[in-house]
Amino acid sequence: MVDRVGPQLFSIPAHRAFGDALAAGLIRRFGRDKLALARGIVLLPNNRAKRTITDAFVRASGGGLLLPRLVAIGDADGSEAADVAIDPADDADPVPPAIAPLARRMILARLVSEERARAGAPIDAAEAVRLAGELARTLDQLLVEEVPPARLRSLDLTQELSDHWQRALAMFGVVLDRWPQELAGLGRIDLAERRARLLQRLGARWANAPPPGFVCAAGITTAAPAIARLLRVISDLPQGLVVFPGLATEMDEAEWQALGPHAPDPVTGVRRRSIETHPQFQLKLLLERMGVNRSEVVTWRDGGGHDSTAVRGRAIANALAPAEFTGKWTMLPAEERRLSDVRAALVNTPAEEAEAIALALREALETPGKTAALVTPDRALARRVAAHCARWGVAIDDSAGRSLAILPPGTLLTVLAEAAAQQFAPLALLALLKHPLARAGEQRLAWLEGVRQLDLALRGPRPAAGLDGIAAYLGEGDRREQIIRRPAATWWPTAQAVLEPIETLFATGPQPLGQFIAGLRETAQALCGDSLWSGVAGRAAAKLLADIEAEAAAGPALIEPHSLAPLLRTLMEDVAVRPPQGGHPRLAIYGLIEARLQTADLMILGGLNEGVWPGQPAPDPWLAPRIRIELGLPALDRRVGLAAHDLASALGAPEVLLTRARRDARSPAIASRFWLRLEAMSGGLTRATPLENWARAIDTPDRHEPADRPAPIVPAALRPKRISVTEVDRLKADPFAFYARRVLGLGPLDPVDADPSAAWRGTAVHAILEAWAKQDGCAPDKLRDRAHAMLNDARTHPMMRALWQPRLIEAIDWIAAKMDEQIDQGRQVLDAERTGEIVIAGVTLRGTADRLDRSASGGLAIVDYKTGKPPSAAAVRAGFSLQLGLLGLIAERGGFGDIAGNADGFEYWSLAKYGDGFGKVSSPVDPDGKRDLIPTADFTRLAAHNFIAAAENWLTGDAPFTAKLAPDYAPYADYDQLMRRDEWYGRDQR
Repeated sequence: MVDRVGPQLFSIPAHRAFGDALAAGLIRRFGRDKLALARGIVLLPNNRAKRTITDAFVRASGGGLLLPRLVAIGDADGSEAADVAIDPADDADPVPPAIAPLARRMILARLVSEERARAGAPIDAAEAVRLAGELARTLDQLLVEEVPPARLRSLDLTQELSDHWQRALAMFGVVLDRWPQELAGLGRIDLAERRARLLQRLGARWANAPPPGFVCAAGITTAAPAIARLLRVISDLPQGLVVFPGLATEMDEAEWQALGPHAPDPVTGVRRRSIETHPQFQLKLLLERMGVNRSEVVTWRDGGGHDSTAVRGRAIANALAPAEFTGKWTMLPAEERRLSDVRAALVNTPAEEAEAIALALREALETPGKTAALVTPDRALARRVAAHCARWGVAIDDSAGRSLAILPPGTLLTVLAEAAAQQFAPLALLALLKHPLARAGEQRLAWLEGVRQLDLALRGPRPAAGLDGIAAYLGEGDRREQIIRRPAATWWPTAQAVLEPIETLFATGPQPLGQFIAGLRETAQALCGDSLWSGVAGRAAAKLLADIEAEAAAGPALIEPHSLAPLLRTLMEDVAVRPPQGGHPRLAIYGLIEARLQTADLMILGGLNEGVWPGQPAPDPWLAPRIRIELGLPALDRRVGLAAHDLASALGAPEVLLTRARRDARSPAIASRFWLRLEAMSGGLTRATPLENWARAIDTPDRHEPADRPAPIVPAALRPKRISVTEVDRLKADPFAFYARRVLGLGPLDPVDADPSAAWRGTAVHAILEAWAKQDGCAPDKLRDRAHAMLNDARTHPMMRALWQPRLIEAIDWIAAKMDEQIDQGRQVLDAERTGEIVIAGVTLRGTADRLDRSASGGLAIVDYKTGKPPSAAAVRAGFSLQLGLLGLIAERGGFGDIAGNADGFEYWSLAKYGDGFGKVSSPVDPDGKRDLIPTADFTRLAAHNFIAAAENWLTGDAPFTAKLAPDYAPYADYDQLMRRDEWYGRDQR
């Protein structure tokens, strides 16, 4: 080795493949002696970078090779521990062990919870755990930046901070005071502090006794002081070198100095803000903390196998220039702005974007040996792309992994906790029982059959709370309801036995977290068996539960049952589950962290919308932005600069495809600032028009053939010969709907845990009035008691109880008063809810009268209760809404048995609001036909005529069941999708 002058600093430009260039250069420098290469040490930022560099050495070697020792220094944010190589086991004065991340979070959650309670603003355990995670990140930043917590005491910003931030700062200070005591009691230190100490010792050891082989620090961009000191030591070692990724050695000096950090103004003392969103800021800060100048950094000689041109590199640097220097774009020569081999796909929706990316990945496979990778921070987009690739049988790994919270074991545990906290409300219960892990294996089909029966039985308003409430609900109901509920009632004890232990646990109220976790684990095991804990995700879930149970005692003393599910979800969101390797060897999906130092022949940068790439900086709930500036902590938007650096590195691939969608799942999307810069600097990105067209066309049919209006013709033998009076309007106005219901036997299902609908409210009112008439003899003072009994029933929806009760009671009182008035005038109630039937035109017509009265004149009065408005006179004149007339026809022909006679009264008793009150009696007829109403004497005859015509057409005749024959009188949409209404409605029929 020749004598060295100054530190050995290098940079691999962004347009070169970092890993391949590094491996080629190290082999050229040290590879002549195979053992010399093996004695070397390469420091890398994290364990993912170790895999990247390993692969690069394999590619560069062309055969067998003894690799240097690859050592990860660990992430500065504390999410990844340092390699054991920098923590020797035989150290005479070992650094105290670090506290486990989950233990720290639980302790901090307890401290936060106690301080909030002491301040008179208590929070639940789930929120305490969330705030503890944010507190841990802020504490790590203080430790990484080596900011002593005592500096908080010296800040005097109370006049500039709102009350909210003053309270947050005070609580932060109290927690920081208590936290060292907690650590001292455990004999532990923070992970970030331990890493800093280890790196400090390593630097001191190497400075005094350099390793026998070379030491190379590569790809490290973190500007933490401890890391900066270590890199400076390495750069000064006899065989040491530091290799930066994409340092802008050719950047104009004025632009470089504008990045900051800046010294305070000598006159005003004001410090100019740094441009922390620039991709080079982090590297500039690192150089300054190392005490070296950019001019000392030399460009790495060697290149990799996936390099683009230097022209591209200069264009990227120009595009990402600080805002105050972007005016130079108009004066740049064309070659300084050219983004050759960079295409852009602008599509309409995220679905189209995923299609376009999948097509580009699939196209890359057509070229032998070509590699392609998608880089995106949008994990939903990554999952969509992987699903599209699976259509062609191409498996593709997402190295960023997926959150445990959205994987089956995680969702099973959270939905189990939610169901127990909600006392097994129908929606949460069915979500649990239908989960793909529930009774997985040979028992699955039988289990699902029982769950389907339970699903049918639970349609409609919610039953009483708890497992016993569901059991009681399944055992009650009228004959028709029992037919539906009986299969579920037979199966239900099987599920109830599994869930009873956790119901008992949650019913006892607040409990220690450990007890909840143990009960949750045991019930989940009983429900799913060992399949819950199998696979990568299952093992991650098992480890998380074990860790929580082990550390639960350090957290909040008691938690409420409803806090368990959000607490688990918060912790699971921080657990990334990465799939085992096994995807296509030439394709990959990376997150931004995983993509660092990676490259491919085609790099696809997806999700280039503002808020995605770059992401929206998460607010710090503990320290106000002004306090962070005063303490010297990184600004919240420094991650934007890191995202920009990742983008610049990925843009160095031989081929690049940029993609974005014009809208996201909810609203129009704004193009990323990076996209806009590239577009403005280059004068317009080259569009990948064929790819955009393919993405739209791949799932678009070549022609559209809308359906004609359906009009099925049914053989006479299959046409119904029984019909109720309430179905006649459907038969005449929408024969197809009648056909679907009565011939095909298709009935609409109520939603599970439905809000009480108008039909349900009508049924409830009819039940009250029936019991009042049959059991209380229409005594006025009894009706309100029955209404209150219904409202206070545990099965009555609480929203209906709160909102409907005042209206119902007022309407009920009106009915009682009106009934009392009519009885005084000679009206006699004969029966309520009486069902009768007659045969007419070869068809059995049946109907149920809400009330049958004997009028003072001796005739029959047919009463129909309505919770809403009664039918209009126009509908009656058009031959619809003749239900009262048909009931009168049944009565006149003896269909109600012992209740017979001439029907001379037809009344709607409406409970709707009229003027200042509720309730009104109206009639579709008039004795003399006044007000354009039908004469009373003609009403049953008119109803019979209309019914006979309809029966002869569709029930005993051969008329087709045409859809929406009279749409004005066919308001219900139950069968609109079945008849494909939107395809033909409004078009001219041939």
